[in-house]
Amino acid sequence: MFCPKCGSLMHPKDGKWVCSNCGYEIPIENEEKKEIVAEAKEKEMIVISSQEELKALPYDESVMCPKCGHVGAHWMLQQTRAADEPETRFYICPKCGHRWREY
Repeated sequence: MFCPKCGSLMHPKDGKWVCSNCGYEIPIENEEKKEIVAEAKEKEMIVISSQEELKALPYDESVMCPKCGHVGAHWMLQQTRAADEPETRFYICPKCGHRWREY
């Protein structure tokens, strides 16, 4: 939410939206409170539960599984650290199911 007075980003604090620049305050509606709490509690988790979902991921033929030696693996990218650092690439071997990551 943006401040209607100065246009700066507003942050939730004590049941109100508070402008970080000018201090303007607006009460948070009940629906907005639920969304903020849900967003704060949720942790991002990716679960690949079937071969069909695995096949939907991109495939890299230049990597080798460190467990079984199979050449080629499916991969996905995820931001696991700060936004100013590069994302982490996760690999999944289609033969043995081993998962590993590359920073």
